[in-house]
Amino acid sequence: MFRVASYNIRKSVGTDWRRRPKQILDVLTELDADIVALQEVDRRLGDRLSSLSPGLIAEMTHFRPIRFGVRPGSLGWHGNTILVRKDVELLRRKRLVLPALEPRGAALADLQIGDLKIRVVGMHLGLVGLWRKRQARAVLDQLASLEEPLPTVMMGDLNQWNTEGGCLAHFAEDHHVIAPGLSFHSQMPFVSFDRIITSLDIHVDAAAVHSSERARLASDHLPVWADLSLLGADGDQKRRDVAMSHAY
Repeated sequence: MFRVASYNIRKSVGTDWRRRPKQILDVLTELDADIVALQEVDRRLGDRLSSLSPGLIAEMTHFRPIRFGVRPGSLGWHGNTILVRKDVELLRRKRLVLPALEPRGAALADLQIGDLKIRVVGMHLGLVGLWRKRQARAVLDQLASLEEPLPTVMMGDLNQWNTEGGCLAHFAEDHHVIAPGLSFHSQMPFVSFDRIITSLDIHVDAAAVHSSERARLASDHLPVWADLSLLGADGDQKRRDVAMSHAY
């Protein structure tokens, strides 16, 4: 079993409109995940500096960041990056380009956790429904073009208001789409923007929103998490169980 999480950290700006990176790192420690996809990790203007320094991440957490940024001080690719436990091996990283009216991208990492090899994609989809559909299709098409298929987890802020249709329909064609719960706005959650999506060979053992007091202050999104495991010999039955219990 391994734990994944997704968190839109809003450039480390809390609900009091003060930038508090240490508060974000405290929330990440609370999650106790093996892999975390972060959205909005970099500042929007200027040199797009990361709001979380790699040194501070290493000092305060059990994570190390995977660098996707193309600028010296950036961690993210269009704000997306992935954190992993320090004993997780990075096999490959790749920037995915997404179609959009505004700059959008997704971050992909192939990882080794003990004997397990998995593929993780962190993404932050657009505000316009038509472009979200195109972005979902672009992510899936780029995954399909990779030479080595791997058990895959996609996660991030999908900006999808409704609980079915839209970009979710594309992801649900060959994957499980999990809504861990209401994650936005952190002060009074009313919509499930933040999702975790898995390939059919992964079982979801548990999934939820992390709604600690600190998390409600650290960003306008609450982080979401899931405990996952690979399906075994009884995979077909588990696939049916997961599809029934976690659809949308």
